[in-house]
Amino acid sequence: MLNYRSAQADELARVDALDNSFTTDSVIVVTASDDGFRLRTVRVSPPLRKVYPDDEDEDDRPRETVVAQDGAELCGAITFAYEDWNRRLFVADVRVAPGRRGQGIGRGLMDRALARGRELGARTAWLEVTSVNAPAIQAYRRMGFAVCGLDTTLYRGTAAEGETALFMSRALA
Repeated sequence: MLNYRSAQADELARVDALDNSFTTDSVIVVTASDDGFRLRTVRVSPPLRKVYPDDEDEDDRPRETVVAQDGAELCGAITFAYEDWNRRLFVADVRVAPGRRGQGIGRGLMDRALARGRELGARTAWLEVTSVNAPAIQAYRRMGFAVCGLDTTLYRGTAAEGETALFMSRALA
């Protein structure tokens, strides 16, 4: 039986320790033209495995974290912040333990974050995802998010060089 609840301060290290790597057999390729951008899903072989580096430069926005717990097992977590100036819920991080993926835990976490955003007065929810994380992009689309923008330069000079940042949003009305 899963229990969703606000994370306690002393649990944040356990949240950060959740494995957020992934393996995928497809990626989103972004092609630029004078008229805009084209996104298409392309299969990759062998499958791509992505391991995220530790966050080095977290901003100082006040954030909330909701966890999913099954007994003593921490199954997943979502971290988000409300941005008052534009009434937007910024979803900063979603993590589901590898052995628990595909069980609806990510959707359950997102539902709780979106509900909290509505309580705070958010009109939209927004997140950023790398173009190589096709499984997350598909999951976010199933949750009602749509690509609303991209940045081909965001990851320059980082371990994610060559990937494209995709921005996704959904209305909360």
